[in-house]
Amino acid sequence: MPLTPELAPLAPHPGVSYVMPVLNEAEHIEGAIRSILGQEYAGPKEIVLAMGPCTDATDDVVRQLQREEPRLRTVTSPTGRTPAGLNLAIKGSKYPVIIRVDAHTELEPHYTARGVATLLRTGAADVGGLMDAQGKTAFQRAVATAYHSPLGLGGAAYHSGAPEGPAESAYLGIFRREALDAVGLFEETLWRGQDWDMCLRLRQAGYTVWFDPEMTVTYWPRSSWNKVIRQFYAAGIWRAELARRHKEGKSIRHFLPPLLVLGLVIGLVAEVLLLAKVPDTWPVWVAVLVLLAGFVPVLYALGIIYAALTIKARLTMAERLRLLIVLPSIHISWGLGYIRGRIMGARGTVDTSRRKS
Repeated sequence: MPLTPELAPLAPHPGVSYVMPVLNEAEHIEGAIRSILGQEYAGPKEIVLAMGPCTDATDDVVRQLQREEPRLRTVTSPTGRTPAGLNLAIKGSKYPVIIRVDAHTELEPHYTARGVATLLRTGAADVGGLMDAQGKTAFQRAVATAYHSPLGLGGAAYHSGAPEGPAESAYLGIFRREALDAVGLFEETLWRGQDWDMCLRLRQAGYTVWFDPEMTVTYWPRSSWNKVIRQFYAAGIWRAELARRHKEGKSIRHFLPPLLVLGLVIGLVAEVLLLAKVPDTWPVWVAVLVLLAGFVPVLYALGIIYAALTIKARLTMAERLRLLIVLPSIHISWGLGYIRGRIMGARGTVDTSRRKS
């Protein structure tokens, strides 16, 4: 374990730079920026947007906001990829505290003040809080429920909550600039999962990553079934890429979706064999295994129905019915992505859910 590097003292209310990669976010970008402008924080602030090659009305929205707010600046991000945009925005910023914000998020008013206070109190290099997924439509609220539940995304601390303390990773993150500089900023070959990689490199360098459940960020999930599938397929691929690169990049919960996919495939094949009638020449143990395998899809379907109806959330029946689609969509698309990523690597996989259509 390396010695903890010494961080320079901070003023009680140091200047903060909000950095945000942006690509085709016309629907959410104004809400994200106004949540930053509404932060109840006494120190100086600036916002630096890394603007990718947008094909929707995002640029127009940002230009209008710039006319209202002189602290809002932009840098050009030619690729539109998240880690490259983050690095460009960080390099274009000036304050000692870097606060990452995504265009799909909105910060609660005390987020900055609490995060900076936690940096000062703990001596951490990175502090993160809870991702509070919310929805505006019935489908989006179903997706948000899946984010919060261990039956959806597996129960990471920043989804479902945990006691305050040192953490493996942090959602978004409030960073000490000098720590980011020390480890070389974000890894630009990781188009997804670069936040987890950053936290790993900070911890390997001896810095502390800290989880504070009193910090809350509202997150707006993808609003259509097609985009949810594309998002989680890409997420599975890049999580597998992280597992290929880092021995620390593995968790039991990461293996469950790919095992589920394999189980469903085997189960469906077994059901076809059973419908074709078990040959008399099969040994009894083979017939029993095929019979048991054939129950896997049925048991999974029953489990999804049970989860959708009993999951702890204030949902209408229409929203619970949408969970019947959302939960398996997340599990299966993520699992397929992980299998592909483990076999082939990420190979420049793009999260196409961020495209306009």
